[in-house]
Amino acid sequence: MRCVYCGHMESKVVDSRPTEEGSSIRRRRECLGCKKRFTTYEKIDSLPLLVVKKDGERVSFNSDKIKIGLIKACEKRPVPMHEIEALVASVEKTIFNSLRQEISSKEIGNLVMRSLKELDDVAYVRFASVYKEFKDVDTFMHELQNLLEEK
Repeated sequence: MRCVYCGHMESKVVDSRPTEEGSSIRRRRECLGCKKRFTTYEKIDSLPLLVVKKDGERVSFNSDKIKIGLIKACEKRPVPMHEIEALVASVEKTIFNSLRQEISSKEIGNLVMRSLKELDDVAYVRFASVYKEFKDVDTFMHELQNLLEEK
């Protein structure tokens, strides 16, 4: 690893630990030339995952979009942020463990809804109303009936 201060090509790892998200490794290094310390981050290089949207468009997977949708659905609900982040991480792990290069937005939405239903009923209905694009009150009521029957 090249030193950021003097450009020397050799350094030693002084400390190594996973980041809070667990998706990368933080390493403290010491340059063997100038003895100054610097930090590097190592991240697993994964295959790009494409999301196939309803209209057939393909976009890169972005877990922040899931998180934003969940935050909106859980607004003013007693759902702590760490549970939302855990749900996002769980969905992301499930998707990447499938080892597929493409996944439909519908499949992602179903994974999110399945997990959200266990977390908070109201947030689930809010998310479902946007995701399933309820056209009228009858469709909304049908979803509520299904939720009540499962309880």
